Amino acid sequence: MKKLLATALALTMALSMTACGGGNNQSSGDGGSEGGTTELSLILRAGTYADVIKECLPAFEEEHNVTCTVQELSESDLYSGIALDAINAEGSYDLCMVDGSWMAEFTENGVLANLSDLGYSLDDDIIPATTSICYVDDDVYLAPYYGNVTVLMFNKANVEAAGYSADTIQSLDDILKICQQAKADGKNGFIYRGDGQNNLVVDFLPILLSYGGWVVDDNNQPTVDTQEFKDAMNYYLELIATGQAQVKDDLIASVDSGSGTMGIGWPGWYTPTADSPADYIALNGAATAGGETHNANVYGIWAIGVPANSQNQELAVELLSYLMDADVQKSTVASGGVPCRYSSLQDPEVLETYPQYEVVCQALESGVYRPVIAEWTQFYTTLGTEMDNIINGMKTVDQGLADAQAQLEELMAG
Repeated sequence: MKKLLATALALTMALSMTACGGGNNQSSGDGGSEGGTTELSLILRAGTYADVIKECLPAFEEEHNVTCTVQELSESDLYSGIALDAINAEGSYDLCMVDGSWMAEFTENGVLANLSDLGYSLDDDIIPATTSICYVDDDVYLAPYYGNVTVLMFNKANVEAAGYSADTIQSLDDILKICQQAKADGKNGFIYRGDGQNNLVVDFLPILLSYGGWVVDDNNQPTVDTQEFKDAMNYYLELIATGQAQVKDDLIASVDSGSGTMGIGWPGWYTPTADSPADYIALNGAATAGGETHNANVYGIWAIGVPANSQNQELAVELLSYLMDADVQKSTVASGGVPCRYSSLQDPEVLETYPQYEVVCQALESGVYRPVIAEWTQFYTTLGTEMDNIINGMKTVDQGLADAQAQLEELMAG
């Protein structure tokens, strides 16, 4: 618990010295408990992820005589908020949204309630690969609520101008050729997020996976100073040279308008329709045309769970079960919800309006979770810092990755 608390406090201090955006928003049903009404407190990831939950709450509140108060936070603030509250005997929250990469750390520190002990189980309609993060041994601690997974966002017109279509993008080489053509045409090619170590690392991971590399081995030891990582990094430098770094909203706007051509995106950012100027595909994990393919779609799934120190655990599990109901989840699709459920992502009526959910389903079926290690926050901070040094020309690829490897080995040695 001390390690978790120290990390949370460090993040909180860092955030207080920077303008990170993402704000802390609160909303509630009736604004309090009246006439015997029970109040449940939810701490969620701000954005579409929280929005689709909030739209489902009124029906649950009415049926159960409950008032739900929602706190919406940026990713870093959400992590810190849950971690800091976990040290209290009586917690402030009854339902929390958790990124899969926090699971090992939260499990190690007893942050989450055992949902199996509370009578909850995951059903077969949920895409199996998305549930691997949810278990400790055979017990369920989380439910995969929002199917965020990396996709390749692209502007249709720019891709067509380069002689390609969604169906003919078969490798990273194709992506580079398209972006080089866009640059030659006076537009930005590849747009990437350089606004923080986490964004820099996570958006690079699909490229790394396509080269057959990863950040740790089967024993969770760092594998950064490797030929696969060097090849992926050298390719990435060439790719991002066709465009520029932008924050998320500008990246979306650039690809949508055509001033930018491509970027790694997430379904939670953007919901194109058949008529949208932008679209996305799931990477097939091949670096070269006809080359070996790999699982290259990285999960950013937002799961929901119940804090171990919640004072309303049984009612909180009822809310969790309601939010995970197949019909309730399908009802959120029109508002940008992305269930990890076949019944939503393969529904003919859903696909008629939102054909990209077929792509999302494919990406979720072959996705990869970030390393399930308690040190992941420190890991990506170290790696992202050295990647930034490489991108900005302060270090060579060889030097930056060697330095990252040494620091990460020290971190993982404890």
